[in-house]
Parts: sequence; structure tokens; C-alpha cells
Amino acid sequence: MFLFRFIFSSILFVLIITTNAAAYIGLCCAHCGGNMPLNIMGGGIPETHEYRFKISEMFMTMDGLRDGTDEKSTSDLGPSTASGKFRGVPKSMDSYMTMLGGAYSFTDNFAGMIMGGYVRNTMEMTTTAGDYDMFSQGLTDTKLMGKYRLYHDDNLAPTKQLSAVAGVAVPTGKITIKNTNHPTKTMRGKLLPFGMQPGSGTWDPIFGLTYQKAADPFWMGANFMTTQRWGTNDQDYKKGSEYTLDLYVMRQFNEKALASFQLNGKAWGDYSDQPKAGKENGDCHAMLNPTRDWMTPLCDPTNYGGVNLHATMGMQFQPVPLHVAELNLSIPLYQNLKGPQMQSDYMLRLTYYLEVPTKKSRRYKGFSAPKQLGF
Repeated sequence: MFLFRFIFSSILFVLIITTNAAAYIGLCCAHCGGNMPLNIMGGGIPETHEYRFKISEMFMTMDGLRDGTDEKSTSDLGPSTASGKFRGVPKSMDSYMTMLGGAYSFTDNFAGMIMGGYVRNTMEMTTTAGDYDMFSQGLTDTKLMGKYRLYHDDNLAPTKQLSAVAGVAVPTGKITIKNTNHPTKTMRGKLLPFGMQPGSGTWDPIFGLTYQKAADPFWMGANFMTTQRWGTNDQDYKKGSEYTLDLYVMRQFNEKALASFQLNGKAWGDYSDQPKAGKENGDCHAMLNPTRDWMTPLCDPTNYGGVNLHATMGMQFQPVPLHVAELNLSIPLYQNLKGPQMQSDYMLRLTYYLEVPTKKSRRYKGFSAPKQLGF
């Protein structure tokens, strides 16, 4: 399966590079750097005095367990009451997320951005009391960011530009969602494990750098982002810091369409401690006793963090001017997880993007011709 994915990624990359096409100025405005993958957080700067809105639907599936680079079978971990085993073991997980984003460019070099979402998680569990689907849903944390263009070789249609990003993740996502359908009734109403909580519970600073280059009809770039976890939440723990590096190349093969290939790297840390509910009430511990072992590896704060690398293939299409639709498929190339924890299988994302010029924008046309033209 891995070999098939690698070959498929390589073939698509070659097609993007070798396909003949006439030169185009990009599906998006030239000022924002032309074309850029819509799945990359903070990508692009809207044309000055314009709004940009984005909605994405993402489906992600995780299948099986991994510790380091080694896959683990469910039977290696349980379910069992024996020493060294867990009473509940995850088998797979599906996640659906709706993401909304907006941006406004105040000047030629500065734009403000906001992003948020709603997530639904379903994890298939096998336990000593029987199999069931663990479930959670809710708002994610909200990201408020500013992006400033540090360098450009042309103000209106740059072929090279470098931008800095700074912002904060606001804790709008919950960290206290409870179990509602465990086979054992005494476990219902107890705190769900870390991975099922949609929020962080902390105000987290975000920093980034974005480099974009245009060699029409090619578009390429690198995007680095980090979310730092400096404070603890009201459950007395914090998530691990996150670091992402995205490299992309795009080929515009038609006036209204292009193909893209990305390499998406991510590194993230584990959790600092177990929740207060675990220390005080025994949530996530065997027999609900804080001195006993973890009920599932999902409850252990050290079974999180790692490094992974994904390949993403995508297509963008412009149905009408100022509108862009994008479909992306991401598959893992490398995973080294501090586990045992769930491993990535694939992710599918559909995004719709809309640019809205205001009367101050260079591209504003209004609804009728100026009276001075005489028609």
C-alpha cells in the first residue's frame, strides 16, 4: 500500500512538472502571490482593501496503532485486565471538520486573518466490556493572526515575496467533554481522553514565515508555522507545541485550472500532565482509581507527539472570477509517533475560496460604468 501511494505521488508530481501550458497570471490576484494551496494556514495576502473568505470540509481517517515507526496490533495492547495491558484499545478514528476563515488586507503589506472550525470525532474502541464508538464534537480553537509582507520584488505583481505571521489561538474549543456511551454505565459522564477533546484550553501564540515564488506557469513556496504552548489550562495541563513546514509546487495547465503537489511535515510534543479530573476523581484510570494504571493508551499524556510527513495532491479550479475551488488528498509517507497512538491513514479536503473587492480596492468595478464615460 505504501509503495502504491509513493508511486502515485511521484507520477502526479512528474505530470505537474512536464505538462505543457501557456503562461497565466494565476487564479488568485497577482498581488497575493498568485496561486497558493488553500489548505496551508495563513497562505496568501489579499489584494489591498479586499476581503477573502474560505470554507473547507475535511475528512480524516486514522487506522491502527504505531509506536515509533513500528505498527502495533490491537492484541499487543489488549483489551485485558492483565498487567501491562489496557482495558480499552482504539482501533480506528474518523474525524469530520468544517473550517471557516476570513481575511482583510488593510495595506499593500498587512492583512488580518481569523480561522475557526467545528469538529466531529468518532473512535472505534474495543474494551473488556465490549466494543463501542467513542464520540465527541464541538468548536475548535479560533486563530487570530496578522500577516506582514517583509520583502517583495514588485509591489503589485511580485515574483518573490517573504511574509511574517504572528497571532494567537483563542481557547474556544472545550477540554471537558464527557463519555456518553461507554458499555459500562459507571464510565459514562467521565472525561474523554486528550485526543477526543477539540480544544487546548490555553491562549497559544502563533508565529510563521512564508516564502512564495512565481515562475509562470509554475508557482512554488515554503510555509513554516509554529504554535507554542506556554501556559496551562484549568485542567492543569498543556498540549505540546507544534511545528509545521509545507513545501509546494503548482502548475497552471489551463486558464482556469492547476495541479499541485505538496510535502507537509509536522512535529508536535506530548501533553504535560494528566487532567485534574484524573488526579482527583480517577477519570481515565482503571476502576476509577487515581493510583491504578491507565484504562487506555489514549489517557497517557506521554503517548502523544511525534513527527510525520505527508504528500498532498491537489487540483484548483476557477468556476467564475474571484472564486476558486480546491480538492486535496493527503497520504502519509513517514510516521514516527511517540506511542502507542493512532496513525494517519489519509485525509480528504474540499475548499471553496471567495475574494470580495471593496470600493477602495484597485480591482473594484461596481455595478455600473462611471457617468463620465457617457453610457
